[in-house]
Amino acid sequence: MIASLFAMYRPRFATTLVYMLQSTEYQAGPYLAWFWRTQHFDRVMYRRTLDPTKTARLLRLAVLAGMALEVAVGVALILVWWLAGVAGAEYFGLALIIAYPVIWAHLVVVPLLLGRWFIVLPREQRLKAGAKQIFANHPGVKIAVAGSYGKTSMKELLLTVLSEGKKVAATPANKNVASSHAQFAANLDGDEDILIIEYGEGKPGDVPAFAATTQPTHGIITGLAPAHLDQYKTLERAAQDILSLAEYLDQKQVYINDDSPSLHEYTAKLTQLARYSHQGALGWKVSKVQVKPDGTSFSLSKGKRELKLHSGLLGQHQLGPLSLAVALALELGLSEKQVVSGVAQTQPFEHRMQSRQLGGAWIIDDTYNGNLEGVRAGTQLLANLSAKRKLYVTPGLVDQGKQTKVVHEQVGELIAQAKPDIVVLMQNSVTKHIQKGLDTGHYQGEVRVEADPLAFYQNLEHFVAAGDVVLMQNDWTDNYA
Repeated sequence: MIASLFAMYRPRFATTLVYMLQSTEYQAGPYLAWFWRTQHFDRVMYRRTLDPTKTARLLRLAVLAGMALEVAVGVALILVWWLAGVAGAEYFGLALIIAYPVIWAHLVVVPLLLGRWFIVLPREQRLKAGAKQIFANHPGVKIAVAGSYGKTSMKELLLTVLSEGKKVAATPANKNVASSHAQFAANLDGDEDILIIEYGEGKPGDVPAFAATTQPTHGIITGLAPAHLDQYKTLERAAQDILSLAEYLDQKQVYINDDSPSLHEYTAKLTQLARYSHQGALGWKVSKVQVKPDGTSFSLSKGKRELKLHSGLLGQHQLGPLSLAVALALELGLSEKQVVSGVAQTQPFEHRMQSRQLGGAWIIDDTYNGNLEGVRAGTQLLANLSAKRKLYVTPGLVDQGKQTKVVHEQVGELIAQAKPDIVVLMQNSVTKHIQKGLDTGHYQGEVRVEADPLAFYQNLEHFVAAGDVVLMQNDWTDNYA
């Protein structure tokens, strides 16, 4: 604790504050909550470092200058007391010197709040208005992709397959909020056949707002799981927001993942929705499935037509998205040859069931921010793969709100059902809940709890052996306890 207090008086502390702001996407509330629960500021940047963007550099410079100025004022007041005998000046000066780290930890959010209200929000409104006009006038098919999970993978899958025969543009990487949609619109050529727009919902009202701006002609709902419950509070409110996409399109040309059990309760009355699953999509039926660490092979048939397909995507949970991509591509005018070629080029997006070999072992990297359904898919995959030894590695799930305990006990039970030989947990606030779930599921294998996650990941090659399959799921960033 004393070492942490001393860390607040080092020049590096300004960088730490800006790093914390950057990690919370410059949101004052999450940043301040993180600041006040942090006991060891010298460990905050243990896993990652500050990304030196222009904003970050300017903020760091401003904080350092402000801290230096405050200390200078404090010293000046003490000198005033000493030289001129002004009573009380010495206490005020000393207080300024002692308290400057805490004062500037809070003052740093002031320019962010002012900038957001007077610069960012007005600019976003102008950009959104311009984007809305661009999307309204665009002649192409506009496919919106929404859901608690699987959005980026679905978007990239569609982009790869549809690009075999059409001019396609898609929102890049994880750029999936209002400002990203506006930037995407501004960079369009205007003659694209198909636009694919990912919706990164994070709070109530996001999806209706995104739809109003992007004006989709088609909608895909990839699934529902506990996510962002710190904002949505309940799964029902998250479902209402995501399913507003179906309401916007009046249930026409809306495709919903029937493999997502949480969606069933909320879509029972939406009878016009088209559904896709591991069994197929839009009349196409899946058969002859083979899942290996390097990809998935299967057949799709409809009447007398049969397509033999291989994808670099991994797992039976990918059969639904793949089937939908194939069926949509054929409906939008691609030939069977183009579709087969497109599916053959599909690969996992970064940190989403991405497989690689390490010392004769297969490492399956699914460490992008996860959810319960992702854990369900991952543990099922691990159970189905052949290996000399199976290992499951996870720190748990973030943003689970009041459902944290219940969700992580379910995580533990799902892991137990997969029966890996070794379970590796990262020590944090949810570890005990996962362990309880493992006990409830009567897990009989070895459980290891790692106090130093970074060291474990950096030395993974010393932990695995030839013939192992290691599934690493989810991430636990520095701003979570």
